[in-house]
Parts: sequence; C-alpha cells; structure tokens
Amino acid sequence: MSNVTSEKIPLHSVLRLNDSDVKEFFCGWGAAVINVSVTYPINKITFRQILEGVPVDAAVGQISQEGIRLLYRGILPPLCQKTLSLSLMFSVYEGCKRRLCLLTENDVLSKILAANVAGTVEALLMPFERVQTLLQDWRYHEKFKNTSHAFRYLLSNHGVTECYRGMVPIIYRNGLSNLMFFMLRDQSKILLGEKESLLTNFVSGALIGGFTSTVFYPMNVIKIHMQSKIGGDYERFLAVTREIYISRNRSLISFYKGVHLNYMRSFISWGVINASHDFLKKIIF
Repeated sequence: MSNVTSEKIPLHSVLRLNDSDVKEFFCGWGAAVINVSVTYPINKITFRQILEGVPVDAAVGQISQEGIRLLYRGILPPLCQKTLSLSLMFSVYEGCKRRLCLLTENDVLSKILAANVAGTVEALLMPFERVQTLLQDWRYHEKFKNTSHAFRYLLSNHGVTECYRGMVPIIYRNGLSNLMFFMLRDQSKILLGEKESLLTNFVSGALIGGFTSTVFYPMNVIKIHMQSKIGGDYERFLAVTREIYISRNRSLISFYKGVHLNYMRSFISWGVINASHDFLKKIIF
C-alpha cells in the first residue's frame, strides 16, 4: 500500500513547504503573543513556588515586596520563546501529521510521530527558558541586568552548551504533552461538531491544557532545578529527580508544589491559545 502511495505522490512534493505551513506558523505566533501578555504574572508566582517550595500567599508576598517594576522582569525570553515555540508546535505538528499520513496511511502513528517531532524542534528554543529561569530567580537579580546580559554571560563564560542545561526533561515534557494535547483536542472537535464556537474552543482548550500541564508538571520542577544552577557538571535526569525527592522529605506530592496555580494559569493560557488560534485560523485560512 505504501509503495502505491509513493508512486502517486512524489516524495519531494510531500516534503516541500507550502502556504498552509506558513499560515499555521502565524496562527500559532499570534495566539502566543496574546497568551504571554495575559498570563506572565501568574507564571512568575508559580515559578517562585517551584523554586522556593513556598505556598502561594508567600510567593505573592515576595513578588509584591519586589514591586511592580520587577513584575514583568524576564518577560522577553518567554515572549520570544513562546511565540516561536507555539508557532513551531502548531505548524510542525500539522505539517508533519499531514505528510506522514500521506506516506504511512496510518493516522495514529502519524500523530504520535508528529507530536514528538514538534516537541523536539521546540526544545531547540530552550535557551529562552534557561535565561527566563535565571532572571526570575531572586538570587540572580543583582547579577543579571536583563535578557541580553544573561545571554552574554552564559555564552562568554560557559559556552553554548550552558544554554541547553536541563534539555532532557524539556524533550520529555514537550513530546508527551504535545501528543496528549492534540489527541484530546481532535476528539473534542469531533464531539463538538457544529456546536464549535469561540467559547467552546476556549473551554475545551482550557480543560485539555490544564489537564495536560498538570500531568507533566513534575518535568517543570526538575527542569527548573537543573537550570537554576550555572556552571559545574551537567546533572542527570534521574539524579536530580532523586535529589528533589530526598530534599522534600521523600514526598511525591512535593513535586506538585504550586500545581494549583499552575493549573489556573494553564487553564487560562490554553483556553486563550486554543480559542485565538482557531479564530486566527478561520481568518487566515
């Protein structure tokens, strides 16, 4: 069957970029800009909970004491990273899925491979997450002035590889969460059918995104603990997981410190992303 498909559809025509890929990219970019602007303060509170292991009221108190001037400190890396990441997530996934379906004629396999390819491509942008971690960490407030200063310091003192510290949990998180998000999203569209609207897209995206981010929340905990350090040996994924587990009284629940606020942020974030992406898609396509 695959031989017949390859004869009917030349490989070079399947792999060639087209207008659909570009449009998907810009839909993801627009959705990301809206999302980051709305949810960054919530994300900063969640980050402080993860790093310090403190309850939400203590995290809010710390950030309040730092003042409004520092509230959006570190927004440039996630703005750059998220816009590119979501653009790649949607465009690479849809593009790969469409091409793999033509080549393999296996819808499920195409979705699995496309989700992991998109997640791996997204991981190339992780230097933005790396710098965001440093800028949000109060221990580096005096050390780094801004995003460019942090990048220059890492590159000049430790090289490019330092920008990719903590890549393993990011690849795990991206690939698995992409797969879960798109599979559930496709099912929701089938269930909604003609009832699909801006509101239903927001609600379905919010529920799916909130659930997905909660399932893979421990990956962010491990990633942040890896990236909060500068220089030295590159720690192994399992070693860091064990270190966190022991330092938090051998409690698995401690890996979910801050998950409630993260769920709220993800609920809003993915609701906005899903609704705005589909809205932009209807306009652009």
